[in-house]
Amino acid sequence: MSDSTPQNPAPEPGAYPPVPPAPGAAQPAPQATPGAYPPPAQGAYPPAYGAPAPGAAPPYGTAPAYGAAPAYGSTPGYGAPAKTNTLAIVSLIASISGFVILPFIGSVVGVITGHMSLSQLKTSGEQGRGMALAGTIVGWVGLGLAILGIIAAIAFFAFFVSVYQQTGGTY
Repeated sequence: MSDSTPQNPAPEPGAYPPVPPAPGAAQPAPQATPGAYPPPAQGAYPPAYGAPAPGAAPPYGTAPAYGAAPAYGSTPGYGAPAKTNTLAIVSLIASISGFVILPFIGSVVGVITGHMSLSQLKTSGEQGRGMALAGTIVGWVGLGLAILGIIAAIAFFAFFVSVYQQTGGTY
């Protein structure tokens, strides 16, 4: 639809510069001028509209070529990532709570669930081995400290009982 009204007259023939030939068409040899850049090599023009550029990623929704690396930002492989083992999380939380809230019980729960999680992780494809190991190690350390604390408390009370008996109850 043309807009050649008296306010917008049609352009005169020759008013626009000539259109360059298509990239595949025969082109006249360029004339060399001193100090000028060389002409572009054959095939250096960008591809036609809609054609992918050489080395460009394929359009969305198409698979990359066989043996090609995945495009930036895409995850290699298919499906969702493997989930984390629940017992590994429980082991780590229980072992940490063994230091903070429940000194003996939290450590025992952390050690038991840590070993259960490690045995499950050998057969399943789940993640969480590091958490299970950390929960088991922290649980054993918590148990060791709890046992040392119990031994220290028994020794402390035994010392005071022996001092009380030697002095006859007077200080």
